Amino acid sequence: MATDTLKSKPGAQGGATGGLRRLLLDNGALTALIVLVVAMSALSGDFLTADNLLNVGVQAAVTAILAFGVTFVIVSAGIDLSVGSVAALSATVLAWSATEAGIPVALAVLLAVATGIVCGLVNGFLVSYGKLPPFIATLAMLSVARGLSLVISQGSPIAFPDSVSHLGDTLGGWLPVPVLVMVVMGLLTAFVLGRTYIGRSMYAIGGNEEAARLSGLRVKKQKLAIYAFSGLFAAAAGIVLASRLASAQPQAAQGYELDAIAAVVIGGASLAGGTGKASGTLIGALILAVLRNGLNLLSVSAFWQQVVIGVVIALAVLFDTVRRKAGATTPAAGASGGGNKGKQALTYVIAAVVAVAVVGATSLLHSGSSGADKPKIGLSLSTLNNPFFVQIREGAEEEAKKLGVDLTVTDAQNDASQQANQLQNFTSGSLSAVVVNPVDSDAAGPSVRGANQAGIPVIAVDRGVNKADTSALVASDNVEGGALGAKALAEKLGGKGTIVILQGQAGTSASRERGAGFAEGLKAYPGIKVVAKQPADFDRTKGLDVMTNLLQAHPDIDGVFAENDEMALGAIKALGSKAGTSVQVVGFDGTPDGLKAVRAGTLYASVAQQPSELGRIAVRNALRAAEDEKVEKMVKVPVKVVTKENVAGFEG
Repeated sequence: MATDTLKSKPGAQGGATGGLRRLLLDNGALTALIVLVVAMSALSGDFLTADNLLNVGVQAAVTAILAFGVTFVIVSAGIDLSVGSVAALSATVLAWSATEAGIPVALAVLLAVATGIVCGLVNGFLVSYGKLPPFIATLAMLSVARGLSLVISQGSPIAFPDSVSHLGDTLGGWLPVPVLVMVVMGLLTAFVLGRTYIGRSMYAIGGNEEAARLSGLRVKKQKLAIYAFSGLFAAAAGIVLASRLASAQPQAAQGYELDAIAAVVIGGASLAGGTGKASGTLIGALILAVLRNGLNLLSVSAFWQQVVIGVVIALAVLFDTVRRKAGATTPAAGASGGGNKGKQALTYVIAAVVAVAVVGATSLLHSGSSGADKPKIGLSLSTLNNPFFVQIREGAEEEAKKLGVDLTVTDAQNDASQQANQLQNFTSGSLSAVVVNPVDSDAAGPSVRGANQAGIPVIAVDRGVNKADTSALVASDNVEGGALGAKALAEKLGGKGTIVILQGQAGTSASRERGAGFAEGLKAYPGIKVVAKQPADFDRTKGLDVMTNLLQAHPDIDGVFAENDEMALGAIKALGSKAGTSVQVVGFDGTPDGLKAVRAGTLYASVAQQPSELGRIAVRNALRAAEDEKVEKMVKVPVKVVTKENVAGFEG
């Protein structure tokens, strides 16, 4: 099997110490993984439980499968930035085909796999025959595949067929199917790289493409196959991910291409090509999963987690650079001597022994520890890149401090799969209760069911969870709020005029519900005409850009409804002096900046949900549920339309 394990130069330090040093240097990723496991085990008594280790495997699975496909590309000195979008597109094609189109599930699966392969072939064609740099070709596919996913799904999640959703389940009630799929795909990757003609061709092309061409390799056709492999693995990852979430999310796997590339590089592959192996890629994916899992268990701030992960990636690559400069040479690509295999086997045996020793030592270390002095509650927010959810966190933290609760807050970054991982980590930790603000109500279901099975009460905040049991839903009514927004804007315009709508992030339940409520409320005002609807992703900058563009086509509009205050504030910036005079703007959420704009008169109204109160009530009910006290199934926090007349006495 082709390998990038390095051999010591003659004259290297001898003896047992030198051998150990050489062993560690030659297996930098494995060493880093062991060190991480040791550190996390020492810092958290919840890390080395059987359930949590299985969680780590499940959370590594999708990244690892994507990374195996990217390994083929990087070994051949290419890059593939499209795998996350291709994964989402393949899953969307499967779900749409099996549900909306009525195609048999088996055929829908084949269609999804074919979608991934076709995307890979297009990438390969653009690189090989179109002479586009791999970065540009795959960047274009990243955008095209994501756009097609949104077009097919109309921006909304599509329920996954039950027969395929079993890929997200467990065998025998304990062995996760995603882990088995990851192992199978890893073995396939190792076989292709080490035992096939195309695998040897990858190393040859990555080592020196011109020399490979002169030696008789059909480089262009080989690249077609290489990128097709990457697309195939992306499709498999997308199916596994959607199975875990029980739905195909058009925005799923955003940013996963960077995790996949990081896993390959951490595993010892070179972006210059010519080196890389399946086992290294798997270790790289496990390092990322262990980091995220451990940092969740240690209650590290969601913002600091990003910093820590970035630093670890940089250190891992730096370690690899040091390893290569420490008097080592790389064998020819494809070389696989018996001695190297023996050393590799010995390495993994030593790693296994160290892991067992760590398990024993940390078990003794934590066996005498008593339970926490105060109850622990986990809060998973859909995003912290939005003032509304920041206020929910602040209210929750204020109430937790008041009640003597240890609160752990995580940020899902509007990624349903990342939130699923965080909820699994909460379930395997020693938490008394969990509060979840779902990215998507359907996608959160499987993870909340896991908490149900573990006997951990779950409180939903702002949005409900479908097909799972929650002790309570603490929320204001998004649909009612949308209807109130329509009424406020229509009455301000005197029941007639033209308006535009700035929609939130496609596929999120908040955007769907607010939009549906607004549309329903507007039916009572036939004189109001909606001339344009465009998504601005709940973001102020995008709200500014989208509103600027819409004004080019519709310069004489009378009103704007934005599905949150951030987009409304962006629209106000684009409108300039028109805001609050010739054009009336209504937002949603009642954020501090939104209320300032209401006071200033540039924002006519905001449908305020009192987010801080949502956070406070959610934590209060979570503690009651943890202590087996009675909790109301539905706790409604009133929504209010805030205008200049009543803003002075309003607290958001």
